Amino acid sequence: MVFWLSCLCSGFQSQADTESPKSRKALEIHIPKLPDLGVIIKVGHNEEVEITTPVIVAWHNGKSRMVSAFRALNTYTVPDRKSIPKIQISLTQICQAVYITTMDALKGFHQNVVTSRARKYLRINVHCGVYEHFRMPFGMKNATSHFQRMMDAIFPKELSEGWLIFHIDEIIVCSKAWEEYCHRGSSKQRGPGTQ
Repeated sequence: MVFWLSCLCSGFQSQADTESPKSRKALEIHIPKLPDLGVIIKVGHNEEVEITTPVIVAWHNGKSRMVSAFRALNTYTVPDRKSIPKIQISLTQICQAVYITTMDALKGFHQNVVTSRARKYLRINVHCGVYEHFRMPFGMKNATSHFQRMMDAIFPKELSEGWLIFHIDEIIVCSKAWEEYCHRGSSKQRGPGTQ
């Protein structure tokens, strides 16, 4: 990841954003769930904290989502040149199918584990403490590329056959025949490499 940031960002620290009571309440719901999922861990009181990032609560259709404000860190991050499949190519594959299922990856980029060396750069500052990410947080530059690379590594055969498509954190299974479609869908629910 971006290991050279310590030289460029040494001492960078942001205070937690002033949160509305509604956002504070949302954070108090989100934060306790994430350690149980292995996404974050609270940084100890004795541990030196050089870098923290504030957290934003994004609202959509009445639902909250916790997003780290990594704008400053992202400016120092070397862009990942991993290409993301062009939407036109994915749409062409989908247009040839008769049966289609779309699935949204649970917690999106949290599927990617962050290296121990990168974790100190991915600390967040909220009113209830400082936490460190163990999994790729929302708002991080290159998260999409990392997720695409992981899916390419897990499903190379299916992707080359053209019936499994990934777009950002959407998973699409498509087929021209019902029996084939049922087999493909059930094998993906069991996991990669299963028949």
